Amino acid sequence: MEKPSIPKGTRDFGPMAMGKRQFIFNTIRAVYQKYGFQPLETPSMENLSVLTGKYGEEGDQLLFKILNSGDFLKDVDSSKLEARNSKQLTSAIAEKGLRYDLTVPFARYVVMNRHEIAFPFKRYQMQPVWRADRPQKGRYREFYQCDADVVGTTSLLCEAEIVMMIREVMKGLGIQDFTIKINHRGVLKGIADTIEATGKETALYVAIDKLDKIGREGVSKELSEAGFAPDKIDLLFTILSTAGSNEAKLETLRKLFQSTNGQQGLADLQSVFTLLQEAGSDQSHLEFDISLARGLSYYTGCIFEVKINNVAIGSVSGGGRYDNLTQSFGDKESLSGVGISFGVDRIYDVMEELQLFPKATQRSSTVLICHLDAESMRYGLKTLTQLRSAGIATELYPDESKLKKQLDYANKKMIPFTIVIGEEERNNGLLAFKNMEAGTQEKMKLEAIIQALKAQ
Repeated sequence: MEKPSIPKGTRDFGPMAMGKRQFIFNTIRAVYQKYGFQPLETPSMENLSVLTGKYGEEGDQLLFKILNSGDFLKDVDSSKLEARNSKQLTSAIAEKGLRYDLTVPFARYVVMNRHEIAFPFKRYQMQPVWRADRPQKGRYREFYQCDADVVGTTSLLCEAEIVMMIREVMKGLGIQDFTIKINHRGVLKGIADTIEATGKETALYVAIDKLDKIGREGVSKELSEAGFAPDKIDLLFTILSTAGSNEAKLETLRKLFQSTNGQQGLADLQSVFTLLQEAGSDQSHLEFDISLARGLSYYTGCIFEVKINNVAIGSVSGGGRYDNLTQSFGDKESLSGVGISFGVDRIYDVMEELQLFPKATQRSSTVLICHLDAESMRYGLKTLTQLRSAGIATELYPDESKLKKQLDYANKKMIPFTIVIGEEERNNGLLAFKNMEAGTQEKMKLEAIIQALKAQ
């Protein structure tokens, strides 16, 4: 009999891992709610007509398609089967796909419900997404995203608040050494105009986006194959190597750019930096990265990426401004939006590598009630109820077993406290209260134990 397995690029999460993951979810959720975002959920699957054409050609290729129900080949034209053209065949046998991200389903939701929504609409969404990518470290086929988006306003205060939220999330997770990279699609358009890349912008942005992965030589080769002249490629890297503070980079590019797009991008970035300064927000982690492109084609304004320094994993968060996404669904009135997405799975891997998870995330209960006989177990039921009524997570060991086995169970589950009940404890009401980590024990009334636990 074949051993059971799971698909490549997916993972099981046991109780210990789930405790850590919930810590990440709860930290991000608390920040989102503090900034006024409301929760939203959308279906795991969407019509392919909703998903395709929103992520660029490379993104469309990574969509997981779902076969139509029943005999999906029954009505397919035999010529399509004989042609063995996967694109033609897919349209005939698959109408739905698993969502690739949470932004496009969100935009679809807004278009469908725009008359019931109060704008600006601030929503957060924490759900799994799927991509038919090649599995590798830090890259999975099924993974969770935690998105926050504002739609229905062009105010750059939203971009400034995204930077603030990122900082709060990182602080809440205990991550100290990180960089928030920011750029603007207008800046990228300014670069394209400067190196005379009109009509080749997409190829330029896709190549720049790979700079961290394939280096200057790889990007140069890709651009050369796309028809860029050597002198224009050299000019590109001269621009991308602009150094100095955020303000110094802005000033250098102001002098260089002649196009309106480039100047508008720089003006927007300057406004974001000014808003952060006026809000008293620390900008020490914020870096104007001229080479930041982000591959998704729907971005139109500021773009973001967050990297944890000195770890092998790439970005753990990204996002940006999109002005035309709802129009792709036939929406007559364009709604501008901006958002950020945290990749929980990558954050988890980073925190494991840096050993940042608090011990409390691995605890299922605070107290285990142990008992020495059947009557003590029955006595423990009342104790259990009183502890839970006080809001203390408590378990009563369910079997009559030796005390050592019960204490071993507490250690394996990392339960920090135990209460041992025997005949003496039943008679005098003084329970043996043990701190498992410190190895100390004292006899206490239940009321005193509850007070001590609440004071932890």
